[in-house]
Amino acid sequence: MNTNNYRFSLLKIISLPIQALFLVLCLVSGLRAQTLPLTENLINFNSIEGEELLIESQARQDYFPLSIQFVTQRNGAYCGVASIVMVLNALSIPAPETPEFGRYNTFTQNNFFNAKARQVITPEVVSRQGMTLEELGKLLESYPVTAEVHHGGDVTLEEFRNLVVKNLQEANNFVLVNYLRKTIGQERGGHISPVAAYSEETDRFLILDVSRYKYPPVWVKAEQLWQAIATIDSTSGKTRGFVLVSRR
Repeated sequence: MNTNNYRFSLLKIISLPIQALFLVLCLVSGLRAQTLPLTENLINFNSIEGEELLIESQARQDYFPLSIQFVTQRNGAYCGVASIVMVLNALSIPAPETPEFGRYNTFTQNNFFNAKARQVITPEVVSRQGMTLEELGKLLESYPVTAEVHHGGDVTLEEFRNLVVKNLQEANNFVLVNYLRKTIGQERGGHISPVAAYSEETDRFLILDVSRYKYPPVWVKAEQLWQAIATIDSTSGKTRGFVLVSRR
């Protein structure tokens, strides 16, 4: 956001109710990073238009819990691990010891893989090739959560939209999407990140991209995201998709 846009955004704050005021203050104080340019079909969350979409959203229950727990993936293949860590912390699942934080326990990308998770896939394999949608669901369920896995090829656009929007309107559950970046106009292959909100007016979902060094959070059209989750994952031979996560 340039200086003029930033000033304009701050001027708008004066007329907002206190809830929206807090929301916008969180947004305009967000990270400033050098990221890849976005295609015209995507709306940068770190823009006046992106801010307004969140303020006007009626399905944003997941935004604050996820943004509080946001982490950037620690390597190019750890998008799934970073997304899982955010969700487990947002759900307040009992966390393992974290020596670097003393007596405080929290999930990190370093301590996520317990013995049960390693039976699904090892961190060494994930570091080389990432994970499939089904592995994402099984890794989540190595902890006391329920992971409802939906392959993109098995749901219509309307079913996809309805399931995700319903989740975003409720507290204490989350959505992780496994999609092909190329389909929404971004670089490279498959990716996993949480969805944080939905704009009914524009029919867009807000993706909190965990590769923050590469792309900012973006608003993407529901149809484009649905097309992106219906692509074939060459590792599994099945379509990508999404996972609805709740505490067990």
